[in-house]
Amino acid sequence: MRVTVLTISGRAGENTIVEVWARRQALAAGAAGVQVDLATPRMPLALTLRALRRRRDFDLLHVHGIPAAEALRHARLDVPVVVSVYGPDVFGAAKRSDASGAAKAGEPAPPPPCPGLSCARLTLAGSEGAAALARTRGARETRVVHLGAELPTRTPRSLLRQSDLGQTPTLVTAGRLSARKRHADVLRALAVLAERHPGLRYLVIGAGPERIAIEGLACRLGVAERVQITGALPQEQTIERVRSCTVFVMPSTEEAFGVAYLEAMAAGVPAIGCRGEPGPEEIAAAGDGFVLVPPGDVERLCQRIDELISDPHRLREAGQHARETVTEHFTWKRCGEQTAQAYEDALR
Repeated sequence: MRVTVLTISGRAGENTIVEVWARRQALAAGAAGVQVDLATPRMPLALTLRALRRRRDFDLLHVHGIPAAEALRHARLDVPVVVSVYGPDVFGAAKRSDASGAAKAGEPAPPPPCPGLSCARLTLAGSEGAAALARTRGARETRVVHLGAELPTRTPRSLLRQSDLGQTPTLVTAGRLSARKRHADVLRALAVLAERHPGLRYLVIGAGPERIAIEGLACRLGVAERVQITGALPQEQTIERVRSCTVFVMPSTEEAFGVAYLEAMAAGVPAIGCRGEPGPEEIAAAGDGFVLVPPGDVERLCQRIDELISDPHRLREAGQHARETVTEHFTWKRCGEQTAQAYEDALR
C-alpha cells in the first residue's frame, strides 16, 4: 500500500500546525507499516494535485483540512482519498452556516454540504464531535482517529517535588491568541489567586489578534508583572516550555480535540479544559489528570487551579495520572496503527 500525504491544508495562514500534525501522523503510519510519501504542492491545489498524480504512483491520497478537500472536486483524481478534518475547519463552517441561515423565521438553515468531503472515501476526525459536524457537511463515512503526543523518555520535571525544582507555580496556555481560547478567564483567575499564591505566574505561548486585549486586561487586573507572552514559538520549543510549567490551563470553546492538552499531560503536567467541548470531554473520559470546568465559570476555574497548586501531593498524583492517560490512549504509535487501518479499509 502506497499512500501520498498532502501536508498543507490549502488555506494561507492555517498550514503551520496542520503540517506538523500531518507529518507526525504520516511518520506514525509509516512506523505501522505503510509506505508513505509526503507532498507539499504549490497553489492552486487542484492543478498541482493533478500534476502530482502524473508524477507519482500511489494507491491512496490523504489530504488535511476542508480547503484541501475542496480542491479534490476540481482535480478529479482517479484514486481513493482520505480527508482529515480539524476544529477550525468544521466549527468555522458550522458558524458560517448558522449565520447565513438565521434569515428564515429566526432559525438557522441546515448546514450546507461540503462537496470536497463527499469526494472522500473516508473522513478522519479528531473527535466524535468533529466527526458529527463532518457528516452534516456531507462526509460519506467518518472515523475518529485521535492525534497523539510524544512521551518524554526521562522523568518529567513536573513529576518532581516542587521544592526540589525551586520554581514558582506557573500556569501555561499554548495556542492561538483568539477569543475562543479564553485567556481572559485564566487572567481573571490569576487575579483572584494572586493574594493566596504570591508567586503564581502565567505563561502565554502563541500569537494572534487578541494579544493587545490580553495585555490590556492583565494591566487592568493588576497582574501584568505576573504574565509573560512569548509570541509564536517553534513546536519543539513550545512543548519544552509547556512541560516546564505547573498546570496547563486552556478553558477554550469550540475545541474539537486539543493536542496541546496531550503534549502537556504526556510530561505529567495536569490540564484544565472546558466542559461540553468534543475533544476535552473525550480526553477526560479516557482517564484522569484532566479537569473540566463549565464555560466562562471563573470561580470554578479558580477552585480547580487552587486545588492543584496548593497541594504538592495532589499535584504530583494528577500529573502521574495525566501521563498514564496519554500513555494508554493518546500516543502517536496508537494513532499510526489506527491510521494504517483506516487506509486499508478505505482501499477495500
